[in-house]
Amino acid sequence: MPLIRTGLACATMIGALALSGCVSTEPAQIAPVEDSTLAQGIFEQDRQSILAMAGDYKVTFDFTETVSFVDGYELKEPKLSGGHESVRVIEDTGEFISLQHLLVVGPDESPFVVKHWRQDWRYEPARVLTFIGGNAWEWQDVPASERAGTWSQTVYQVDDAPRYGAVGTWTYDDGLAEWTPPREWRPLPRRDMTTRDDYHAVDAVNRHVITPWGWVHEQDNSKLMLDAKPQVLVREIGINTYRAFDAYPVSAADEYWEGTAEFWAGVRAEWNRIEAEHEQFAITIQGETEALYNPLLSLALEVQAGDRSLDAALIEARSVIGEYVTPEVGQLADRLRPTTKLASLN
Repeated sequence: MPLIRTGLACATMIGALALSGCVSTEPAQIAPVEDSTLAQGIFEQDRQSILAMAGDYKVTFDFTETVSFVDGYELKEPKLSGGHESVRVIEDTGEFISLQHLLVVGPDESPFVVKHWRQDWRYEPARVLTFIGGNAWEWQDVPASERAGTWSQTVYQVDDAPRYGAVGTWTYDDGLAEWTPPREWRPLPRRDMTTRDDYHAVDAVNRHVITPWGWVHEQDNSKLMLDAKPQVLVREIGINTYRAFDAYPVSAADEYWEGTAEFWAGVRAEWNRIEAEHEQFAITIQGETEALYNPLLSLALEVQAGDRSLDAALIEARSVIGEYVTPEVGQLADRLRPTTKLASLN
């Protein structure tokens, strides 16, 4: 059991001792610790760890290839970038939390907001949407015996299409609040999607850790070639740091979200419908999905500016999504499905 979780139990027992008083010479009667009370305390601690990722940040994205596993492959130059990002809680029902990332770019006098990724957290999920290669996803069941105390994280792209998902447990050993699931597959990152075609998916370890100054997203990535069977091309270390910082036009992020939140809620609802109706589905665009996300981002700006009604924008958005989404995954899923299953959470 993680140290902090043991500590919660000890704290409960110490409180019971204090309440019992010290006037009796009889051995102290320690009130039994209710499993439900301890579980509720851990649940709330996990929630606060997730909610701690909301805020305003100076962000750095740092990726370095480390080891080649194919003859003749030369390690690429490290990629370092950064910016300012506001993370907002857009839904919190207790057992479900949704965090929307908003990049604020450009000069302070004329900032521009880019809707970035979204992370959805669900407590003790029965299933999780996973990437299986080829811009395709499928639902994967989480065995009932593996659900207790877990949280799934599902990550979505700028157009609210899914990206990857996994299930893990928040732990608090050695003073660190961190969530680390088993390895999961994910699509190529945009930094590589637009510049190279020598690999097809990423097999990743994805760790979120809360720090005194913000939080960090650590990644251990294996870049996979899928031409015949999965083969690691090269390994990469990624460290994305979110350092609390608000000396940038934070108001621009909030104004953008205030003006577009209803539109994006409608877009999420369409993706939720697709996910609910299909065990597997795919985006028919292979590679960079500009034809899907550019129209949606433009529609959001039109709604914000008052140039397009919400209803009209959502009708067009659903049409755009429908043009590029298909449930006909077929043999692609059988060939590309990851071999690592969610059952091995311990």
